[in-house]
Amino acid sequence: MRIFRGFFIVWTVLRFGLDDLVLSGFQKPWIKLIRRIVSVGRNLRAPRGERLREALESLGPIFVKFGQVMSTRRDLLPPDIADELAKLQDRVPPFASALAVSTIEKSFGRPLAQIFASFERTPIASASIAQVHFAVLPNGREVAVKVLRPNMKPAIEKDLALLHMMAGWVEGASGDGKRLKPREVVAEFDKYLHDELDLLREAASAAQLRRNMAGLDLVMIPEMIWDYCMTDVMVMERMKGVPISQTQRLRDAGVDMKKLARDGVTIFFTQVFRDGFFHGDMHPGNIQVSLEPATFGRYISLDFGIVGTLTEVDKEYLAQNFSSFFRRDYKRVAELHIESGWVPANTRVDELEAAIRACCEPYFDRPLKEISLGLVLMRLFQTSRRFHVEIQPQLVLLQKTLLNIEGLGRELDPDLDLWSTAKPFLEKWMLEQVGPEKLLAQLKAEAPTYAKLLPALPRLLTQFLKHQPNAGRRELIELLAEQKRTNKLLQGIIYGGIGFLLGLAAMQVLLRVRLF
Repeated sequence: MRIFRGFFIVWTVLRFGLDDLVLSGFQKPWIKLIRRIVSVGRNLRAPRGERLREALESLGPIFVKFGQVMSTRRDLLPPDIADELAKLQDRVPPFASALAVSTIEKSFGRPLAQIFASFERTPIASASIAQVHFAVLPNGREVAVKVLRPNMKPAIEKDLALLHMMAGWVEGASGDGKRLKPREVVAEFDKYLHDELDLLREAASAAQLRRNMAGLDLVMIPEMIWDYCMTDVMVMERMKGVPISQTQRLRDAGVDMKKLARDGVTIFFTQVFRDGFFHGDMHPGNIQVSLEPATFGRYISLDFGIVGTLTEVDKEYLAQNFSSFFRRDYKRVAELHIESGWVPANTRVDELEAAIRACCEPYFDRPLKEISLGLVLMRLFQTSRRFHVEIQPQLVLLQKTLLNIEGLGRELDPDLDLWSTAKPFLEKWMLEQVGPEKLLAQLKAEAPTYAKLLPALPRLLTQFLKHQPNAGRRELIELLAEQKRTNKLLQGIIYGGIGFLLGLAAMQVLLRVRLF
């Protein structure tokens, strides 16, 4: 099956002339000759962007996902190709409505008329994994119904098997291939794709994000109708908004585009650094803007099949890196890479610092429209290869989401400075991590454990003496003396802790008034 799939991919490339699309970028005479030879007998009159989009659609969901990501990178793609790939975000050819109805009736075990008061058979949106229909519940509530595409799992399994095989080839081909950890990266992609096939899991992720974002008043997330959520069918509150890609319509309605761009950055960094739980598929097809009077200008977030999670260690490491970048403290960035094990321990800090400075310094203090993140990433990749940096698979989704956010920001406000917009947020977050509030919160979290342990200490001491039959008077005196020393140590720790809290409070006040 893998060999057959490989042949199908090659055939698709030739059928849609993707080889011609690649070869057309070369000016060597012998390459031009090869291009003319391989084009004989093929009809390649359709625009190149259209051919690329149709090829990705033919190859299936994994390749459609790739096209969705690339569609947000208009700074890296010609406009005609970017416009065509944007159609993959919510205009993937739908499957027959009869199949959608069949899936719904099979999941609920009853006819469609007994489930919904009305059901629009024409889908409002169609994506690579599922499609969405509008409906009305028997109680009159308007909802959106997401239905999984039929036979998705076998199709994805075939492509993933091929990707796993190709990852093995890449890893064994060279030292660079091994350093990039392609097997682990594909394993992460495998996990996220399988998560997307369980709509009940997606509903739970949406509910978590809704709770997390409830107090921010910047983004709305639909409420899940749990009585109507199944593994392959998900029913949620119907949201009414304008797709964020329709920028002219938003401007005409009076939406502040600069504020919208800043809000998008705030939402992203809040989800990543405050919650460690973020929307991992934030392309324009999944984002709308509300024009309703009560919620005017707020984001509407949709499609929660892919969410990312970060541990406290990941968040602290990333926050320190971002903070150091914003301060242009490249030495600290280099030290963090060594401390975390991203580069070998024997790496010279000064050499890594100089390399990172050369990559990043030219791009500070510029508006987003003047920065090519693709060029920055390419230079960083060259640097990472020199210093044997190991790619961290758990952060691949975060990197992809950051690219989506930057692409979105470029569309809304080309003058947005991503760094200066995020810097105050990260400074505040770092302050919260080292301030007295954080310490008190941690002590409060550990209090139940200590509350159970302290009353048990006399009993534990008695049990210890009972199990030590040879422990005489001298040993007991030594034990009591040790306990007295321990009590003095605890007193010192308590007094020191109080002093530490007072010092942190003073430091926090000084930081807030920016005395240093």
